[in-house]
Amino acid sequence: MLSERRLQVLRAIVQDYVGTEEPVGSKALTERHGLGVSPATVRNDMAALEDEGFIAQPHTSAGRIPTDKGYRLFVDKLAEVKPLTAPERRAIQNFLDGAVDLDDVVTRTVRLLAQLTRQVAVVQYPSLTRSTVRHVELLSLAPARVMLVLITDTGRVEQRMVDCPAPFGEASLADLRARLNSRIAGRRFSDVPQLVQDLPEAFEAEDRGTVHVVLSTLLETLVEETEERLVIGGTANLTRFGHDFPLTIRPVLEALEEQVVLLKLLGEAKDSGMTVRIGHENAHEGLNSTSVVSVGYGSGGEAVAKLGVVGPTRMDYPGTMGAVRAVARYVGQILAES
Repeated sequence: MLSERRLQVLRAIVQDYVGTEEPVGSKALTERHGLGVSPATVRNDMAALEDEGFIAQPHTSAGRIPTDKGYRLFVDKLAEVKPLTAPERRAIQNFLDGAVDLDDVVTRTVRLLAQLTRQVAVVQYPSLTRSTVRHVELLSLAPARVMLVLITDTGRVEQRMVDCPAPFGEASLADLRARLNSRIAGRRFSDVPQLVQDLPEAFEAEDRGTVHVVLSTLLETLVEETEERLVIGGTANLTRFGHDFPLTIRPVLEALEEQVVLLKLLGEAKDSGMTVRIGHENAHEGLNSTSVVSVGYGSGGEAVAKLGVVGPTRMDYPGTMGAVRAVARYVGQILAES
């Protein structure tokens, strides 16, 4: 365990390096931070931190920079996440309140996160598997053609065309719509198959084939693999940090293009707390020079998806974590009210 003073020295090195982009020397630390000890003592502390792998010396400089291990300890020991100012909070609320539907919410959230953090923003659409049914609408388009519209508690809308094996009258359609909603509205998607399995038996024999087809389409919609959708924004922000990536920015950009990689980075939505992955903690090699800050968002205190940012390891962690958490909270409120 590091002593409190060495932790203070490490904290000062991280803050200075993030702010100045320059390796940090003992003299600068003593002048800028009220550490209450001599430069010689600070040099000893820095030597100890280097021996333990928390800081390192770039070849070209007498100063030191934090390592992944150093950033990790800094984040783990953060006393508090930097709160947003009142104008920042108002700006978030005003920007997100103007959203007209779920797609607009997600698009605005990505833009907002990228602007606030000046990093790459990633927002996952609410997952159907963690959602509940708000309403099912059935619309007759032709005697044997129906549109099925599924609306979730997160405002997600899925539409499917259903070709019926025989003409299906308006009265039967209204009956099916009413019976469906009475059984599954407000229920988790995982419960739906069991709740509707005996529904065809409530209809006349000539209508059961159509009821089966409608239910099959509904159940397919609930389990479709295409549900895990992501939106990414602010990739151009990475160009400001060219020197933070040892060789080239290309591996980072290539990794960001792979949706599977990003989903793994964000992690499971059920782990809704703040997650910070630093440098080599990211399994994908192309992202070994980046940090990922993510958190779950949702309505009613339950996470239905994740959002976060990707940037260089030389990141303002307190500020980034504060922004990510605040945006997630506002998005959750919007979903709850939608």
